[in-house]
Amino acid sequence: MRFLISKTLTDDAKKIREDVFVKEQGFQNEFDELDKKSLHIVLYDENIPVAVCRLYCENFVYVLGRLAVIKNYRGKNIGSLMLEEAEKYVREKGGNEIILHAQCRAVRFYKKSGYSEYGEIDYDEFCPHIHMRKLLHN
Repeated sequence: MRFLISKTLTDDAKKIREDVFVKEQGFQNEFDELDKKSLHIVLYDENIPVAVCRLYCENFVYVLGRLAVIKNYRGKNIGSLMLEEAEKYVREKGGNEIILHAQCRAVRFYKKSGYSEYGEIDYDEFCPHIHMRKLLHN
């Protein structure tokens, strides 16, 4: 497996997000202005793009979002590999905190990787979400 880190939203990253968030989960507003200022991380198995996330820095805090794993690769620790790669990147850039806006159904996944909830549940389109954060130790 290998990672590709890009300053632009690649076709592979876009396809994974369309398949997971639009086709599977029914989100309509998947792509936004944040894509232009984000770093996009794609994980490949051989030449198959299997997972994606985006990462950007705002007010000295890194924001992770749009983490998606294609259906055939779920349950294989791929999401955790994505988080580890994003956290490695943030540490290399001198960052010490990552925040994200998690779907409530994914909270347990993020908690296993050391993220904790804060704030109130809100809705992104029709889906309940909650903010989460992790302090990174260098």
